[in-house]
Amino acid sequence: MFSRRPGQGVLLIPVCQPWIDHREQARASEALAQGCLAGGGGYVNAFETQWASHCHRTHALAVNNGTAALELAVHCLNLPPGSEVILPDFTIISCVRAVLSQGLIPVFVDVDPITWNLRSDAARAALTDRTAALMPVHMYGLPVDMDPLLSLAEAHQLKVIEDAAEAHGAVYRGRPCGSFGDISVFSFYANKIVTTGEGGMILFDNPAFLAPAQRYRELGFDPERRFRSSGPGANLRFTALQAAVGLAQIEKLDESLARKQHLAQRYREGLGDVPGLQHPVSDPDSGHVYWMYGIVLDESLQLDGATLIQRLHALGVDSRPFFLGMHEQPYLHQLGYCPSPEAFPISRRLARQGVYLPSGTTLTDSEIDRVIEAVHTVLR
Repeated sequence: MFSRRPGQGVLLIPVCQPWIDHREQARASEALAQGCLAGGGGYVNAFETQWASHCHRTHALAVNNGTAALELAVHCLNLPPGSEVILPDFTIISCVRAVLSQGLIPVFVDVDPITWNLRSDAARAALTDRTAALMPVHMYGLPVDMDPLLSLAEAHQLKVIEDAAEAHGAVYRGRPCGSFGDISVFSFYANKIVTTGEGGMILFDNPAFLAPAQRYRELGFDPERRFRSSGPGANLRFTALQAAVGLAQIEKLDESLARKQHLAQRYREGLGDVPGLQHPVSDPDSGHVYWMYGIVLDESLQLDGATLIQRLHALGVDSRPFFLGMHEQPYLHQLGYCPSPEAFPISRRLARQGVYLPSGTTLTDSEIDRVIEAVHTVLR
C-alpha cells in the first residue's frame, strides 16, 4: 500500500495502487492450473467478448499494451500516407507515436480550459484538405463531448479513433465510452480502473477491420500458412494469464467506479474551501469516472505544480504532474514538429499547474483525509 522515501522511514501515500484481491488470484490460479500462459484456454476470447459487450461493440482484440492498441487502431484505418490526424495537444505521447508509426501527420489543437478535452471548434479550425481522422481522448476519465465531433467527422468524411484508455466505465449521453467512432482503444495498465498489469484492446463494429488487425497483432502472419508473413505486423499478443485477471476486474467494475466516485466526493468536500484550486468537472451528460483526481493551481497562488508535489512529498503524500503537451516534446522537435507555444496556452498551463492527487481505489477514507490535510497545510 505504501512506499518508503529513500533513506527515511516516512511512508508515502501512493498516487495509485491497483486493486487486486482474491478474485484475481482465483482466476489466475485457475488459468495456471489449466496450463494457460499464452492465448490458450479461451481466457483471451472471454475477456475480449465481455469487454466488447460492456462497450456495445461487435469485435474486440486484446493486445499487450495501450500504446500498441493505438498503433493497431490507426493501422486498421489504412489512411493514405501523409494524411493528417487531429488530436489534442494535451495528451500522452502514445497517441502521437501511433499516428507517426503509420506514416501520418499529427495536428495538435489546444484543449478546453474546463474539461481539459478536445474541443470540436478547435478541431474544425484545424481542418485542411489532408485531414483524414480525429482522435478524441477522454482525459482523466471525463468523456469528450462526442456529438459535435462525430457530426464534424460525418460532414467531412473523417475517421474517428476514440481513445478511451482512461475512461473505463464512463458514459456519454447514455452510451459507454468505447462505443464511439470507427474504432476505440483501451489501456489496462496497472493504474487503470480495469487493469491486467499491462495490456490494451481495440474495439470496432466494422468486420473489415478484423482480419488485418489479427494479422498485424501476430507479426503479419498469413492465416493460411503459419510463419508466413504477408504484410506489416508486430508481436502484440495478450496472455491468458492477463485475461484471467481482466475477467475478475470486469466483475468488480461497478465496485471500483463507486469507490472512485466516493474518493472524488471526499476530495471535493475536503478541498472545496481552498481558494485557487480548479477541480475536475462532471457534465450532466458525461459521467466522470475520476481515473485520476487532478487539481489545477491558479497562478494567483504563486505556486506551481512541481512545488506542490515536492511539498506534499515531504508530508508523506505522493503525487504526480499532469501530462506535458505535445508541442513541448523534445522527440517531436527532433522530427521537425515545432508548433508555436502561443497556440497552446491551456495545455501549457495544465502541464505547469496540474497535479494528480492519490486516486487509487485501495485508499481508505483516513488516507484520503491525510491527503486533504496535507494540501491544506501546503496552501494555508
